[in-house]
Amino acid sequence: MSWNWNSHGLPFLPGYSFRDVTKSAFHRPQTLGYKNGYALPRRPTGGIGQDPLLSEQLIQQEISELSLQTQDMTYGSYEQGLPIEFIPAHVALDKKVLRFYAYFVEKILCSPEEDCRVRSVVIYYYLEDDSICIIEPTVQDSGMPQGKRIKRQRLPKNEHGDHHMWKDLNLGIDLEVYGVKYHITDCDAFTKEFMESEGIVLNDPEPTPVDAYSKRRTNPQPSFTTPSEFNTTLQFLTMDCKVLRFYALWDDADSLYGDTRPVTIHYFLSDDTVEVREMHKPNSGRDPFPVLMRRQKLPKKIKPESETFPSCVLEVSKQEVDEYYSPKDFQLGKTITLLRRCFQLYDFDGFTKEYYQKNHPDMEMKPIEFPKKTDTSQVTKKEVPPYNGFGSLEDSLQNCLSLIPQPPKKNILKMLENSNKVLRYTARLDSQNPKDEGRPFVLSYFLSDDTISIFERPTRNSGIISGKFLEKTRVPKPGATVENPEFYSPADFAIGATVDVFSHRFVLTDADHYVLTYLESNSSQIPCQTLESLQQKLGVETSSNQPVDQNVDDVAEPSS
Repeated sequence: MSWNWNSHGLPFLPGYSFRDVTKSAFHRPQTLGYKNGYALPRRPTGGIGQDPLLSEQLIQQEISELSLQTQDMTYGSYEQGLPIEFIPAHVALDKKVLRFYAYFVEKILCSPEEDCRVRSVVIYYYLEDDSICIIEPTVQDSGMPQGKRIKRQRLPKNEHGDHHMWKDLNLGIDLEVYGVKYHITDCDAFTKEFMESEGIVLNDPEPTPVDAYSKRRTNPQPSFTTPSEFNTTLQFLTMDCKVLRFYALWDDADSLYGDTRPVTIHYFLSDDTVEVREMHKPNSGRDPFPVLMRRQKLPKKIKPESETFPSCVLEVSKQEVDEYYSPKDFQLGKTITLLRRCFQLYDFDGFTKEYYQKNHPDMEMKPIEFPKKTDTSQVTKKEVPPYNGFGSLEDSLQNCLSLIPQPPKKNILKMLENSNKVLRYTARLDSQNPKDEGRPFVLSYFLSDDTISIFERPTRNSGIISGKFLEKTRVPKPGATVENPEFYSPADFAIGATVDVFSHRFVLTDADHYVLTYLESNSSQIPCQTLESLQQKLGVETSSNQPVDQNVDDVAEPSS
């Protein structure tokens, strides 16, 4: 065992070292020196525990090698191109999918007609993340759950944790996934181009085997224990969802409260059944039964020996029927009897027209136009009774429109714009009674709701009680009807004009100055005669430096 000794002759162990109190420099010595422009390690000074000296020959050899290096080795060649931009796989291979066509064979147990069934699938390989999805195309009325067989995922290849890659796929091979072998037969054009660009040679495409059950189901073979005229199974498979539609009139005038009603007749070609539906109209007063005759085979001719069959109690079977209705029995313009009900055919739809042109071209099928019958069930027009004088005209009319009267609607926007805007006129009563002469009245027209109120000013020693003569109400013009009411407006109030207020005649004698200002601002809606009468009445007084009659403004009406 070797020991490192310090300057005091003691081993270099904890507790045997002493600090040199005379030391004044504590910097770390440099280990590199520069020679000819290159950094070289300094030669050690030797001593116990130091590394052996480097040979002079080795140092000179390294210096010569460094000096012989070219500038290209240090800074690189100028001819080297720029590095290619790195594109990650999820960007370069996004939405790029390989599509292979394959099939698998399914064993059928406990079936005497078939041993196996061939089912076609489509294999999608997503290059973005090496995931695979297997989908089986849906076949109508197959009776089997189809669609997505294996959702998108990375499929295991073996027990060591490897997964199937695109390099493992090719035509004519078997892809075993979760115990099911899928035999790949073909691929699309993009898949073929991609595989060839990666250096993989695809095998020749193979045809998909024909499934015996599907072929037999497409072209079913008739099998009957007794002879039959036609194949009902073939008729159902070829004529399913094909219906002839006729428009007819049901003559029900012989019954109580009977009438002619429009109906729709449906003839189902899949099983030769007939259905009759009634076409309901709104507010017809009849119960909206959806079906007039349920879907059934309607007998056309009963066997002679079965004419006494109690059909009202028991249903008619095939043994009693000699012939059923067929499409040849439905011809436009003729009356057909279905279960003792008479229907007159007058039109059909587009599919029915094409069917008869293709299968029965000898039949003449032309739609028939019937004159439209006047609808006597319409309610006669309501006659509004004459106005009784109570309340406003609109308010009284609500009693005739509904059982529970609703308040008439008001123009809220007009009320807000013309709030507190009143046109005031002075008037006198035009009456043959001499006592009514000299009675002063103030007629106020409210622009917010087009109502008129009349106030009688007090007169000393007249013997007539003054106050409110007419509350705020809309006053109709003479000759206005309830259906077309016409009310007074500011355009009718000219100086000297007569206003008929519920059999009382008032003659306008003067007006407030605000009336002239308002009418001049709306001169486009005011007749020239009305505007000139006000200008002549108020303008003369202003030009002669006489004050305008303020009696109209001095009268304050009591709040209603």
